[in-house]
Amino acid sequence: MSETPLHFKTISELASQIKSKALSPVEVTESVLDRIREQDPHYKSYATVMADQARASAQAAEQAIAAGNYLGPLHGVPIAVKDLCFTKGVATMGATKALMNNVTDFDCTVVQKLNAAGAVILGKLNLTEGAMAGYNPEFQVPVNPWGADLWSGASSSGSGVATASGLCYGSLGSDTGGSIRFPSAACGIVGLKPTWGRVSRYGVLALAESLDHIGPMVRSAADAGIMLQAIAGLDPHDPTTLPNPVPDMLEGIHQGVRGLRIGLDEKYVTENTDPELVQSVLAGIKTLETLGAVIVPVQMPDISGYMEAWGAICSSEALAAHEATYPSRRDEYGPWFQGWLDNGARVTGAEYAKANNVRSACRGLLNNIFQDIDVIGCPAMTTPPFPITLEEMYGPSFLLDDPNWGRFTVPYDFSGSPTISLPCGKNSDGLPLTIQFVGRHLSEPLLCRVGHTFEQTTDWGEFRPNIS
Repeated sequence: MSETPLHFKTISELASQIKSKALSPVEVTESVLDRIREQDPHYKSYATVMADQARASAQAAEQAIAAGNYLGPLHGVPIAVKDLCFTKGVATMGATKALMNNVTDFDCTVVQKLNAAGAVILGKLNLTEGAMAGYNPEFQVPVNPWGADLWSGASSSGSGVATASGLCYGSLGSDTGGSIRFPSAACGIVGLKPTWGRVSRYGVLALAESLDHIGPMVRSAADAGIMLQAIAGLDPHDPTTLPNPVPDMLEGIHQGVRGLRIGLDEKYVTENTDPELVQSVLAGIKTLETLGAVIVPVQMPDISGYMEAWGAICSSEALAAHEATYPSRRDEYGPWFQGWLDNGARVTGAEYAKANNVRSACRGLLNNIFQDIDVIGCPAMTTPPFPITLEEMYGPSFLLDDPNWGRFTVPYDFSGSPTISLPCGKNSDGLPLTIQFVGRHLSEPLLCRVGHTFEQTTDWGEFRPNIS
């Protein structure tokens, strides 16, 4: 097998070489900055490149490591964050014209934690406006490295594109209805949506506060654990964070899956899902069964009636999040998000209450399923990445017209359940296919172990777009 190019190494691989001083954080950072300068005019993943700050962080990391003060596997590793995360002295725009001059004098908690772990933050990544489905015409649309005409996966699209294209070694995304999992699936990388409350949202622009999750988008399950380890934990600035101690996310990662109980509802997996994707997901679950996992038939609840509730909750909470600029600066929003906020303004208190009751019912039904299983196996999307035009992505409506768009994602935003999604194959056009595992609350170490075991048994973790 040929040597992995430097820009496509995992965080785990890079960390061991930085720790041993075989690689210099300064040289690695300069290499990635050069690659961003050369490649990102095409891929359009970065909203802001923080080159000077990245160089200073890399130099500090190199000096600390030389002095014997190695902080851990993110020390000296170049990563990037979604442009929802406040960064001191750098604009956090959320891909909306109304926030183009939004510069704070502090870092959000997750950025503080990444800095404390010694990570080198390269910059801020592009996204859909307000972290919903469509883009503001004032901002660029990230280009999927698997094909310029393909969807790059909704709101954390810049995070997916940058990580898949070798323009960072890992990134942060956010997930309210699927926006860690969709771009991870569309771009062929690993995405981990933590338990709701596991990671602080302080200083992160909200879409819908009761649904938003912050999590890593990376190239391996172990890398997901490494990044989550750094950003997780109780935060006094965010009262919704959980007080539970943060475990070692990589503990037992090499122990395999013997005895693991995987819940499988074949109807849920196959109905209205691309046939090649179904075949790949079922084959992935079968692979784990050959390693000692136990497949347990389950019956997933019919969630077709729950999607309307998600829209009512998300749009009305987005309205609250943007009250400083909407409706006073309504014309500065793009057509898609403008319409979304308009929808939120029409949601009555009674309608929000009913939608919240539906969410609670969905959460209860999912909790019951986990009585006899450890994880649920299913796809993350209903299709591989699909063709789409710029006009559609900038336009007033897209994605939510399909009633099936979020059936593998939204229920687990409702329930706050942790999930990991990772490549499990390719279709007849050579495009990535993705499997998702959903766990009990606070079971992220188990999900990392399941993902790592799957990666070690297959070669899909090394399946990358054909770019220089």
